[in-house]
Amino acid sequence: MNVADKTYDPTPARRIACIGLGTMGAPMAAHLQRAGHTVTVYNRTASKAADWVQAHGGHSAPTPREAAQRADIVVTCVGNDDDLREVCTGPQGVFHGLAPGAVVVDHTTTSAEVARELAQAARERGFSFIDAPVSGGNLGAINGVLTVMCGGDAEAYARTQPVIAAYARAVTYLGESGAGQLAKMVNQVAVAGLLQGLAEALAFGQKAGLDMTQVLNVISQGAASSWQMVNRGPTMIADQFDFGFAVDWMRKDLGLVLDEGRRLGARLPATALVDQFYADVQAMEGGRLDTSSLIKRLR
Repeated sequence: MNVADKTYDPTPARRIACIGLGTMGAPMAAHLQRAGHTVTVYNRTASKAADWVQAHGGHSAPTPREAAQRADIVVTCVGNDDDLREVCTGPQGVFHGLAPGAVVVDHTTTSAEVARELAQAARERGFSFIDAPVSGGNLGAINGVLTVMCGGDAEAYARTQPVIAAYARAVTYLGESGAGQLAKMVNQVAVAGLLQGLAEALAFGQKAGLDMTQVLNVISQGAASSWQMVNRGPTMIADQFDFGFAVDWMRKDLGLVLDEGRRLGARLPATALVDQFYADVQAMEGGRLDTSSLIKRLR
């Protein structure tokens, strides 16, 4: 795994622990290493951490707790609420290794509830927890141009924002703990609706016998244009989906959205419908396909 060349703004070198080296976590950690920070990594599959160190330098640790010892900042990027609890407050979690004054920056997409829970647990131990989910996919991580939505203590955010900028194009503080996760839910609602609309539009045009490459070239210059249209429209036409953000992960995210919507009394009829369309794609053995594979239902 390589990361794209990027110019890093000068920031004081920090001791950073990176927990989770998946498709997002590995390139984010690589940007931090290239920006001049002292990076220690942990991954549940130890060979992945060893490979990362061989490729990028830095150090690996056998547990999250040991990775976090002496760290100023811990960056986590794991799978779901339970995974995050385990690496934070489990028997070998980072909360048992951190010194007072440190900050945990979590890039996992989770419930707002677990973000608030862990922020409270961190405060009780004398350090801070920032919920900071990201948008931009694996290419955004590789190119260092992610969008990061942050909630938590404002002073802790201010200290970590220059570090996060090593792999982000936009980093925004949105309020108290949980605000970052709620903003990510807003993002996923919008993306799900856009992709379903795009899938229907392209399938309709193909049924009508239009040259959809030409059609996309035209309409992407007007009011219908979106990132999804420009970046996923051509691959949807070509029936290519073996990349990007997986359907399984989108269903996880939409489940969080729908649960939160029920708690808030927010109506999300289109989101609930698209969630079921993604269930259809899973039933077609498309759980690991990119989210733009919604169009497969319509062909």
